[in-house]
Amino acid sequence: MAYPERLLTEGEEIIREFRPHWRLLLIPVLWLIAGIVAIVLVVTVIPIDNGTIELVIAAAVVALLIPLAFAPFVRWWFTIYVLTSERLITRSGVIARSGIEIPLESIANVLFHQNVVERILRSGDLLIESAGESGQSRFNDVPQPDEFQSLLYRVREERAKSLAREEGTMVAQAAAPDPTERLERLARLHAEGVITDEEFEEKRRSLLDEI
Repeated sequence: MAYPERLLTEGEEIIREFRPHWRLLLIPVLWLIAGIVAIVLVVTVIPIDNGTIELVIAAAVVALLIPLAFAPFVRWWFTIYVLTSERLITRSGVIARSGIEIPLESIANVLFHQNVVERILRSGDLLIESAGESGQSRFNDVPQPDEFQSLLYRVREERAKSLAREEGTMVAQAAAPDPTERLERLARLHAEGVITDEEFEEKRRSLLDEI
């Protein structure tokens, strides 16, 4: 399930999008294999003459597989992590959806944790420390958490530079004299004879183009 591009702001780009680590599917797959084997044994190996009993047993096995195998897969499929040029996002849930959105400029620190098994499988958890009400947000079962941590820092740095450039541009625009004021000052200089008629006309046309 991809993150809808209609939810992105103008100019925002998706840097990386992924689901939790595939290790979460190992136990559900084992349960699924066990269920299939059980159904095969009931239908073909165990001598049960009553077909109704076979059907009931097979239905019971399928009912057990729903919470043990199918539900974990559905939760995994509908959980996504998204890193954009502006935010870090997580979404989960099928009908009732929930999620977290953290602006990159609010992120203060990123920590990752791996146990021995997770290190072998290259998965782990991320703890995001940020300014705001929550303070800390945990992203569980992230594939290659150390590499994602580095990527997150790089994108955050680019975001900080972009915001600094935008702020510098706004400050420069605010400090620059308004074209109308510059035109009035130009007229005064011309009336005082400081500039010639040709210079006045040239600069006046230039200022009129800016208005």
